[in-house]
Amino acid sequence: MPTDHTPDPTHEDRAARDCRPCDGVDQVPPAPSTGPSIAPSTATSPTRRISAGQPRTSRLRDAFDNPPRPAQVWKPTGARRKEVLKALGIFQRATADQLWRMLRPADRHDRITRDTLNALKESGLVRVETRLESGHQLWVLTEKGHKEARLLLPKTVRLSALRKLDHDDEGRPVQADGYDEHAAAVTSTAAVLTGAGYGTPLSWQTEIAHKLPYGYTQYADLTMRAPDAGVPAMLVEVDRVTEPVDVLVDKLRRYHEWFELLAPKADAAKAMAARGAAVHDFRLWSRIYPATGREGYVPVAFVFTGKTAAQRASRMRRLEQAARAYFAATPHRGAGFTSVDYHQAVPVVVTELERITADPAGAAGRVWRRLGRDEWQTLTQALDNPDGERLYQVQLREARRRQAEREAAEREAQRPVCTQCGTKFTDERWQETRRPSWPGAWDRLCGPCKRQAADRAEAERVARRRAEEAGRAAAEAPAVKPRSRFGIGRRR
Repeated sequence: MPTDHTPDPTHEDRAARDCRPCDGVDQVPPAPSTGPSIAPSTATSPTRRISAGQPRTSRLRDAFDNPPRPAQVWKPTGARRKEVLKALGIFQRATADQLWRMLRPADRHDRITRDTLNALKESGLVRVETRLESGHQLWVLTEKGHKEARLLLPKTVRLSALRKLDHDDEGRPVQADGYDEHAAAVTSTAAVLTGAGYGTPLSWQTEIAHKLPYGYTQYADLTMRAPDAGVPAMLVEVDRVTEPVDVLVDKLRRYHEWFELLAPKADAAKAMAARGAAVHDFRLWSRIYPATGREGYVPVAFVFTGKTAAQRASRMRRLEQAARAYFAATPHRGAGFTSVDYHQAVPVVVTELERITADPAGAAGRVWRRLGRDEWQTLTQALDNPDGERLYQVQLREARRRQAEREAAEREAQRPVCTQCGTKFTDERWQETRRPSWPGAWDRLCGPCKRQAADRAEAERVARRRAEEAGRAAAEAPAVKPRSRFGIGRRR
């Protein structure tokens, strides 16, 4: 349990001791010039001393230059009444200290929360179930308050069961003793996480069932939804270091089995063939919980409390060793890949309730450790996967670039060289020589040499054709008779 922050009247300042309930305001802010006490910012004026040029005024000896600050006034407003009713409707039982940390962590102490509970008690909406060993009163809803909380809570939020008041044979109320330290630790965990900005009391649900095909139902101590804090969904298990580590490993195994369940009417063959993020489209959990925004299933957090720090640390190490099969990622195939595949792994983070309460930043500080890592990180850092999909895409692009370079080098080594001028073939010329046809006489020549050879061959062909035509013309010409010397032929 967190340390009791109930203020001690002997050590409180005078303004805090003078607090009285009031119906006007929630809390009257102090005057800026007075500080934490009601002492004035300017001392009382000396007897009858006035400033030069100012008329003499009459005042009492104990009058101040600035008016005294009114005493701080606390009031259980309607908004505070509603939020207390809703919180008790979700968590069933809680102390004023837990409700203060959960609902109003900005308050200096839990006084107004206790005032709100007392006001609700006068209205018959809440009652004190018992007093814990720590001295805190344990508050629960009455039947009237349970009905009121049902109206205030959204339909999507699970309302806890009503704690009925038992009576003895003489009709006197009997104090309940069913509230154990585990239930207190669960509520305290939700309180410190909510106080650190992870959602609101309406972001939590308790004892959510995850039914498995073989008849077992795995209940989560807490289910948190805080999308604004970068955690759309997370299952929380609170452990007081009282159970064997094998019990925690079995919980992780059952969560992993539940995450693997196919959604109704999902195609099993397609689900088997899916890879990467596509596998979640066929799973049941994606119909119930929002997308995590990261690869992997919904994260599971173990919050340890109780015993000694050494025992808690030993428990974390043993859990990490025994449950590696459920949270460890799968290495990608291929040389040069250091990234891993988290898509079918359960992200598991661990922390200690004592570590959270001791850290100045609370649950928002570096108080979380991802199983498989050594350093303590913030929750979002622990849930992120810097060696997962993002690194894989970078390494995949690099691998494809290297492969393209190797293929280009191999192709360049196979590029033909012109046998006449020694020039390498262009891609177009190389493609021409690889066309399915009879090998040509100039396939070993580059483009320019091929054109020159073609021009020479064409010129030779034209010359041969002309010579042949001339020979044929000479052979086909008629014979000419010779003439006489005098140009007149001889007569017969």
